[in-house]
Amino acid sequence: MTFIQTISFSTSRIDEMQKLMERWDQEQSEPAPGFRGLKLLKDRDNENAYLVIAEFENYELAMENSNRPETDAYAKEMGELTDGPMTYGNYDVIAEQ
Repeated sequence: MTFIQTISFSTSRIDEMQKLMERWDQEQSEPAPGFRGLKLLKDRDNENAYLVIAEFENYELAMENSNRPETDAYAKEMGELTDGPMTYGNYDVIAEQ
């Protein structure tokens, strides 16, 4: 079953966040197993509010990715660029149209 992880956060440093995301992508010699893609969304109604959507083949592979030391280091770098805590969400995709 496809799995989605979300990370919502606020930042006044979105340019730095995007550079961090680009660097992360470039530093990965190959994508994490089961990783399908990532989207960065800006909330049109709330200034400086953003949402990251990461898609994986399944929950187990997403958790393997989350447990990698490099993923943890990346998350800490992201946290340093936010204006408050990041909020994580974990979702199983039960329908797609």
